[in-house]
Amino acid sequence: MTSVTPRPPAQDAPGPAAGPAQGPAARAGAAPDLSGKRALVTGGASGIGRACARVLAGAGARVVVADVDGEAARRAAEEIGGVPLLADLSDVDRLDGIAAGTDILVNNAGVQHVAPVHEFPPEVFARILRLMVEAPFRLVRDALPGMYERGWGRIVNISSVHGLRASPFKSAYVTAKHGIEGLSKVIALEGAAYGVTSNCVNPSYVRTPLVEGQIADQARAHGMAPDEVVERVMLEHSAVKRLIEPEEVAALVGYLCSPAASMVTGASLALDGGWTAH
Repeated sequence: MTSVTPRPPAQDAPGPAAGPAQGPAARAGAAPDLSGKRALVTGGASGIGRACARVLAGAGARVVVADVDGEAARRAAEEIGGVPLLADLSDVDRLDGIAAGTDILVNNAGVQHVAPVHEFPPEVFARILRLMVEAPFRLVRDALPGMYERGWGRIVNISSVHGLRASPFKSAYVTAKHGIEGLSKVIALEGAAYGVTSNCVNPSYVRTPLVEGQIADQARAHGMAPDEVVERVMLEHSAVKRLIEPEEVAALVGYLCSPAASMVTGASLALDGGWTAH
């Protein structure tokens, strides 16, 4: 065992007066202050996206709430003093310029389709990849020049435990989430020199409208009652036997935009109740 010799007690010698703490150690304890920052949250009208919009607006950011449901986007933006944006992100050729000037980009929009591979509709597979991989790429591509110029940017990709693990009947979703994981890491490596971080948040099942739909789909696929799907399928691999709340995911997103997270980039942060511990 290595022994350590204690240092002698400090002497009462005169020295410089204590001033405000400086450097990364001081910034680590700082709460996020996003005043003057512009944030874009996709799929921001409900579920995780809406919770993220609330957290970012609460920290002072001007939040653009983008969603395919224009009325829901309007209501969500009105609640936080943000800006609604009607956008079908699967129509990727119409996304140019949407993210220009953005300081914080939260790629959250997503859909699910449950079917075995041999029955999976190719057009649905292609649409899911456009929405969940190509659209984030295009938005990031628009946002990066401004972030580089300003020397600061935060890109948070709402991935999934399915970006780290696979499940049957979800070929498009699992493929898309693995794709956003790779894209996020490339952005992290390219953006580091410009003060831009890029990370994935990887929740397991969150209490959202998307998951409610998945419960019904899985019930049909497995021939189970909805309650059985939650207990026996969705929470099968989770050590903590409950659904995640959207606010828990949003709190992690807020952290990733804070001074304390300036060294966190290229990461995949599991919020999965122990699923990936297996």
